[in-house]
Amino acid sequence: MTDELTPETPDEDEQPIKQRKNGLYPGVSDELAENMKSGWADTELRDLQPIEQAPNAARRRAALSARFPGERLVIPAGNLKTRSNDTEYSFRASTEYVYLTGDQTDDSVLVLEPTKDGHEATLYRLPRSDRENGEFWLNGMGELWVGRRHSLTESAALLGVACKDVRELAEALKEATGPVRVVRGHDAGIEAALADKVTAERDEELRVHLSEARVVKDEFEIGQLQKAVDSTVRGFEDVVKVLDKAEATSERYIEGTFFLRARVEGNDVGYGSICAAGPHATTLHWVRNDGPVRSGDLLLLDAGVETDTLYTADVTRTLPINGRFSDLQRKIYDAVFEAQEAGIAAVKPGAAYRDFHDAAQRVLAERLVEWGLVEGPVERVLELGLQRRWTLHGTGHMLGLDVHDCAAARTETYVNGTLEPGMVLTVEPGLYFQSDDLTVPEEYRGIGVRIEDDILVTDDGNRNLSAALPRRSDEVEAWMAGLKK
Repeated sequence: MTDELTPETPDEDEQPIKQRKNGLYPGVSDELAENMKSGWADTELRDLQPIEQAPNAARRRAALSARFPGERLVIPAGNLKTRSNDTEYSFRASTEYVYLTGDQTDDSVLVLEPTKDGHEATLYRLPRSDRENGEFWLNGMGELWVGRRHSLTESAALLGVACKDVRELAEALKEATGPVRVVRGHDAGIEAALADKVTAERDEELRVHLSEARVVKDEFEIGQLQKAVDSTVRGFEDVVKVLDKAEATSERYIEGTFFLRARVEGNDVGYGSICAAGPHATTLHWVRNDGPVRSGDLLLLDAGVETDTLYTADVTRTLPINGRFSDLQRKIYDAVFEAQEAGIAAVKPGAAYRDFHDAAQRVLAERLVEWGLVEGPVERVLELGLQRRWTLHGTGHMLGLDVHDCAAARTETYVNGTLEPGMVLTVEPGLYFQSDDLTVPEEYRGIGVRIEDDILVTDDGNRNLSAALPRRSDEVEAWMAGLKK
């Protein structure tokens, strides 16, 4: 990684020429400073067309305006976070900000100012770096270092919202009057400017409303989720093709292989990939991915590509590393598949949200009783939740801009709610037999199986967005064999 502007012949008394966050370092001659002010071409972009999601974002802002009339609403994108010393983590804008703008720029803030007719939306962003004062090359966050950013005029054309300099916003908010709400947790400076004007309870109402607004997806969002899933399918195919190389290295070869697909076809992975081989498959969130990959074991791969618009897939397949399930592996896998089939069948408009979970859990409880691992009858097992020793988790969750989307929604709206067309959720039952579980036969220990698909609720039932990935055990084996030819 390149250090930022060090003199050609440094000595002990000289420091790097950079301004990062604060303080201009010495070492710039008047002649160089003057030279850097001029000789630059005009790069302003003209005749820009609005981004695809601009109309959708405008409709969402209008709905938000109607929900909170007469109140100033402040939705920050967030700031860069330091990873180590002078390096930052890759920036990911807040979900609420992206949902309402389609933008992903750090340090930006959406403000909805109340008017007699509703609200006037303004995006506060950093303008182009100033070449006259040297900011673009002397500041570590200037465009010479981190790349060109859109001018305020360009941003307004792309996003369909008036844009102003964000450096003026904090002071303006300090002087603001009337009721204000802010989405907390993303921009400490903005929150400090509003500290005497907001309350935690009112701000939480705003956050909850924006979470519930995302429960039903529009056509743009459904298209983006399908795009994320399609890339994810190709990522799973990539992994199967290199399982021999993973055996020679570790789970990280699988992680890196899938990540390449995510970066080439999208923005990133939507969450830390779970590349769990052998007994690691019994750890629900195994993201260390540093273990061995062995023939004869199962690989539980839970991964999702995030699109450039930040919608993510969330898919899991449990694969025999050598391409063939053993008899016991197949028995456990087929039970999970049967449970998933029952869960998916329960996803339909008008059904209770909990129905798909209950349907899948019943099948798993039946199999556990059948195998003699828990004493029946099945109704007793379900009433006492005894199957949960091996099923562990809920059978699904909402999906969208966040992998666990709509998480701030009220219980009555989400888990106690009713399914509607346009909702997208995962169905992901599993069975996990821990390596140290003495209540099951030894041959079960260390086997973990999960199957997960992304399901769209439609007018007449559901559509499996990830149906292109085989699920039935014999189809999985045939698919893997075809990819390894």
